[in-house]
Amino acid sequence: MATSLRYANGMRILCIVIATLALAACGKSDPAPGPGSVTVGEARALNEAAEMFDARPAPTASAAAQTE
Repeated sequence: MATSLRYANGMRILCIVIATLALAACGKSDPAPGPGSVTVGEARALNEAAEMFDARPAPTASAAAQTE
């Protein structure tokens, strides 16, 4: 009987810990509207992607000729 109570208490604590970690993993939502029809977070991600794209070196003439 004592073993089953200890098991039940352990499972209860485990469930509380899992629920706490799951809720802590949830990030803050970003529903604020940004430019156009995207949220501020989406606009930030698009700007970062555009900066990464712009930072790439331009293809060389030989590379452009190979793709044609």
